[in-house]
Amino acid sequence: MGVAEKVCVFVFLLQGVCCRDFSISLPEKIEALSGSCVIIKCTFEIKKADDKDLTERDATGLWRRDGTNDVVFNSRDHKPNYFKGNITGKLHEKNCTTIFYDVSSNHNGKYYFRIESGRLKYSYIKSTSTVNVIESPPKPTVRLYKDQDEDEDQDQDQDEVLEGKSVSLRCSAETLCSSPPPTLTWSFTPRIPLSESSRQQELLISDLNFTATHRHHRVTFTCTITYQLQDKNKTAQDNITLHVQYSPKNTSVSVLPSSSVLEGCSVTLTCSSDANPAVLNYTWSRWSERELLQTGNTLTFNRTDPTQSGFYHCKAQNKHGYQESSVMLDIQYAPQISTSSSCDNVPVCFCEVDGNPSPELVWHLSGRPVTNSSNMFIIEERLNSTGLRSSITLHQSLSHTYILKCVGNNTHGTASQLFQLSLNLFSQEASLFNVYTVLVGFVAGATFMAILWVTTLLYKCICRTQRGDKTGPIQTDVVDSVDSREEPFYVNKVMLSAEAPTINHPETLHYSTINFNNTKPESKDIKGISSLTVDYAVVRYCGRNVADSEAKITGVSSMPYEDTIYQVPHKARRRADMDVKQGESI
Repeated sequence: MGVAEKVCVFVFLLQGVCCRDFSISLPEKIEALSGSCVIIKCTFEIKKADDKDLTERDATGLWRRDGTNDVVFNSRDHKPNYFKGNITGKLHEKNCTTIFYDVSSNHNGKYYFRIESGRLKYSYIKSTSTVNVIESPPKPTVRLYKDQDEDEDQDQDQDEVLEGKSVSLRCSAETLCSSPPPTLTWSFTPRIPLSESSRQQELLISDLNFTATHRHHRVTFTCTITYQLQDKNKTAQDNITLHVQYSPKNTSVSVLPSSSVLEGCSVTLTCSSDANPAVLNYTWSRWSERELLQTGNTLTFNRTDPTQSGFYHCKAQNKHGYQESSVMLDIQYAPQISTSSSCDNVPVCFCEVDGNPSPELVWHLSGRPVTNSSNMFIIEERLNSTGLRSSITLHQSLSHTYILKCVGNNTHGTASQLFQLSLNLFSQEASLFNVYTVLVGFVAGATFMAILWVTTLLYKCICRTQRGDKTGPIQTDVVDSVDSREEPFYVNKVMLSAEAPTINHPETLHYSTINFNNTKPESKDIKGISSLTVDYAVVRYCGRNVADSEAKITGVSSMPYEDTIYQVPHKARRRADMDVKQGESI
């Protein structure tokens, strides 16, 4: 303010003090709530010469309706047709503030004030106050106050705040005359602690302080002023919708028609997220690979296969951050028998089956399912969530079964495999093995007997050599059979001479026959295979004549008994009458 302006104001005030005149101060317009009250704030001035007439005892205040000059209120005369009320100010102190009760539409209009005190009577016609009676209280006012950051987005609206920032909401309302006074209340979801209401002169104020989160986005905060009247309550309200900016929240993946689908069907994965501003982009990847598959909020497989089973990962992002979510895609399919299923050289077969849901595996013999028993042994092993491996061990007692099959089944189908290595082959292998074992045993036994026979023969030869025996055994080439049904027997080791043959005197071969008439041995020196029979025959040597033969037999006195004569078992009694005839020399 300049010096000239200050001088003008001072002169004006000085003139008002020195030249005081009638004046009044009151509001031009006043709102009053129907059924409540109305207060007209009022102060006045009079001429200085009239100050002596303005006394507390005589001062009277009147209110008249403009245009009709009808008195509607007299501070000293309360007529039934007058407004109910009181002058709350002190007239002798030039305060004419007045309150009217039970306001109704009849109170609408312009009013002016009149002062009377002794000789002092003056109406302030030029200054009027208009009373407007309303049926509903005036609305309160709600405003947002937020922290200002240097890096805050300048494009944010006035009602937008960033998540995590402090927020203050203020509700204020001009109070009308009311008894009891009006109150302010907040309503919203979720609930937030409310600060106490406070009155600042003629304003009623309520503050709401909190930290903004994504849950407050698009929440409407409503402030309500309530007047408690005699017949009913009257209210008015104002509201504000808060906009909070935040990174993606509640990100999720949905699958249509289902996260478990049959092989060959179509499936669509949809990613959704709550964000402000909205999600800028969606990216898809497989959980195991973490490589980008596709962008966009959907991922579609037109024809699924088991290799596509697994976790799929969605990432939602905006300028404030990102959030991730994943879903398990389960591709189901009918059982499949692995090509590695086979039978070993021994009667053990293996079968591997894979399917989703995990299949059951059953063995069949001749079309009938089998379980563990004394004839077979079955073992199952879980390979993974979809694979199963089973082995069956077959025993030789099942040699008449010709079909072996493994069958895998689940809710989507059945798969089976027939093994070409059937059980009759197992029997043949076992039989061949047994025959081979018998042949090996037979050969081993024959070899052992041959070795034993050669050893015995060598032993006898050694014994003869030690006794100086120079004779040699000779076997006849005449074989006689006791019975055509029996095995032949031979004449053994008849000693012809004590002297060895020479080139100049060759020894001739003589023959003899056997006569079983003599069943009693002539000599006690007969030895042989006596345990096999009780019948014996004497074998004698016969030369060119009987006398010569007997002479040779009796002449060899030094021969041991076992070399002189041998026993021959008598296997057939019906031919016991054989004559021993003299053999002729050839």
